[in-house]
Amino acid sequence: MRERILIVGSGAREHAIAAALARSPQKPELLCFGSAVNPGIEILCVEYATGDVADCDAVMKFANKERPRLAVIGPEAPLAAGVADALWAAGIPVVGPTQSLARLESSKSFTRDLLQRYEIPGNPFFQRFTSMDGVEAVLAGLPGRHVIKDDGLAGGKGVKVCGDHLHSMEESLAFCAELVEHGRSFVIEEKLVGEEFSLISFCDGKTLKHMPLVQDHKRAYEGDRGPNTGGMGSYSDADGRLPFVTEEDVRLAGEINQRVAGAVEEACGRPYQGILYGGFMATRDGVRLIEYNARFGDPECLNLLTLLETDFVAICRAIVEQTLADIDVLFRGLASVCKYVVPAGYPDSPRKGDVVLLPGDLRSDTRLYLGAVDVKGGLLVSTGSRTVAVVTMAETITEAELICEAFVTRIEGPFFHRADIGTAELIHKRVEHMAKVRAA
Repeated sequence: MRERILIVGSGAREHAIAAALARSPQKPELLCFGSAVNPGIEILCVEYATGDVADCDAVMKFANKERPRLAVIGPEAPLAAGVADALWAAGIPVVGPTQSLARLESSKSFTRDLLQRYEIPGNPFFQRFTSMDGVEAVLAGLPGRHVIKDDGLAGGKGVKVCGDHLHSMEESLAFCAELVEHGRSFVIEEKLVGEEFSLISFCDGKTLKHMPLVQDHKRAYEGDRGPNTGGMGSYSDADGRLPFVTEEDVRLAGEINQRVAGAVEEACGRPYQGILYGGFMATRDGVRLIEYNARFGDPECLNLLTLLETDFVAICRAIVEQTLADIDVLFRGLASVCKYVVPAGYPDSPRKGDVVLLPGDLRSDTRLYLGAVDVKGGLLVSTGSRTVAVVTMAETITEAELICEAFVTRIEGPFFHRADIGTAELIHKRVEHMAKVRAA
């Protein structure tokens, strides 16, 4: 009997998930419930419906009609809303944690408290606030070295870093006051100094299978300037590491992921079955945790699923059946670079409705994943967020970057991208910076 798999979500991450599932020799029947019609996903599906992906009733209405045997949830909002709980209750196993477990992402303070309670290494100093009481004293104790984070989900844009986004005590206090005014709790943390990397793991609650390391680029403009975004691109290296990360860094990050999976199961009374995404900082004093995501990162997922060699359907089935230990999870021994093309004005005041013209001659080492797009009058148009991602593979990051850049620059119109992602110059700066940090 063919697998019938429901994908929840309709962005570029879900396009990559659909493409990886479609590559399976098992030839599954794919279904999608998304917030919009993504033509890249639609062409791979036997049924497609749209609605609010965080509305449990709407998702379940579609699931009860189409009767999938498995579901994969892409975005964070449906996980935080309990869509996985509703699907499991209906007898549909899910790759994606239940609402309680998804607090690893939906509550920064839950995760910090979890590491503290279970004595898991990696926590910086942190304190949670629901009002302005005590805020100024904590900020004064971390002059020029604090980070303020919205405690809940904010689409990757609820974090402001002193020195990058906040340039005075007044600006820091004003951001905290703005969060309080909107009824948002927040966390003040010690600012970490080093280089960021992501270690994402397949997790069935008992066994973790780690993926290659990836580095994301959150800032909108070249040179890591401008506002935070959902992610402008990412890269991975052929050896599964990154040029500025040591083997000990990788070991420590993997250990933290493993221990967090065990701790969150004990705390919530249910195994974590899905994607466990650890965002880490390599520092002078070892690896520190920046945050957890309870699903694939976007854009990191685009690199990783493009490189994945093992049958993704088999991995998903092993996650829900807790047999991941029986599977060898393999990735192609190539480097990869991902660059997002986004509308002019993104992220603060993006243009919408512009026609997206994609080159038709796709190389065998290049993949396209559609993001915030729609089809109008037979034409692909942007809808105001990250529009299309280009992922390329090669023997080295530099080679992959050159191929990626050559393709991206052929996408015409009022769009832009970060030309520096994956360049030899950028990576050299990262390596030099990390060497200085470790020597300090």
